[in-house]
Amino acid sequence: MSASPAPEAVLRRLEWTVIRRLDGLLHGDYRTLFRGYGLDLADLREYQYHDDVRHIDWNVTARLQTPYVREFNEEREVAAWFLLDLSPSVDFGSEQVRKRTLSSEFVTVLARMLTRHGNRVGAMFYGTEVDSVIPPRSGRRHVLHILHGMLTRPELRQSEATDLDVLLRTAHDVIRKRSLVFVVSDFISRPGWAKTLANLAIRHEVIAVRLYDPLEMEMPDLGLLVVQDSETGEQVFVDTHDRGFRKRFAALALQREEELRTAFRQAGVDALELATDDDLVDAIMRFADLRQKRSQLASGGGMPQHLGVA
Repeated sequence: MSASPAPEAVLRRLEWTVIRRLDGLLHGDYRTLFRGYGLDLADLREYQYHDDVRHIDWNVTARLQTPYVREFNEEREVAAWFLLDLSPSVDFGSEQVRKRTLSSEFVTVLARMLTRHGNRVGAMFYGTEVDSVIPPRSGRRHVLHILHGMLTRPELRQSEATDLDVLLRTAHDVIRKRSLVFVVSDFISRPGWAKTLANLAIRHEVIAVRLYDPLEMEMPDLGLLVVQDSETGEQVFVDTHDRGFRKRFAALALQREEELRTAFRQAGVDALELATDDDLVDAIMRFADLRQKRSQLASGGGMPQHLGVA
């Protein structure tokens, strides 16, 4: 296995090739990436036309039988957490870039953009369990510390099936103050994590960063192959020349896509899709545009139908 690149060299490359481009495209307003960025609850008041429906306090609304929204004060600084799934499936990549490499570059870029403005970033590392927690701090050196932990972490050749619920529950218990939380994972996991993700999103602003490889979406015709489950190490022979097999593979992938989107939507969490063959800047900008459009739609609409008077 080749030696890991030096964290300083990786960060310097990303500062020149990615962060500089993002600075120009975002015109310095990196906060457009983070709706609800750095907010502390200040007060409650009745819902009014043009209010953001995401700020409705459902507990108070149910108790008073009148829609109430939460008002926030913007903090000058914010704590951001990266919940990092580094289980065996994240080491997969059909071309030159693995999902783990994509994860480390995304985390480095966002962490550096945040810390340059005085914000603090922390991280949790998950392999088969949460085995490392790096408390939030600021500064370039701290970003290098997180990146070093990702780059030097040994690969897990096989393990028990990933259980993202463990990572999300740990985050729920550890992160007490409202924070910006990035869940960076391919979301190949045992079921049961969606409810915990929704609970985490009640307290924090949560963004799901979903890593994937195009080969996980559609199997090309490559003849007879030995396919290995990256989590358990189990191997099976498959005939990718069989059109029926490829159709079933694509159908299962599509079903999984729909289940993931449903889980994110029900949890009230936006998802940033990152493919191993994608341009990182383009992917982040698409996500920024999506967040901006959704925020405009939410704040520009009238009273939600389910809150209207019959």
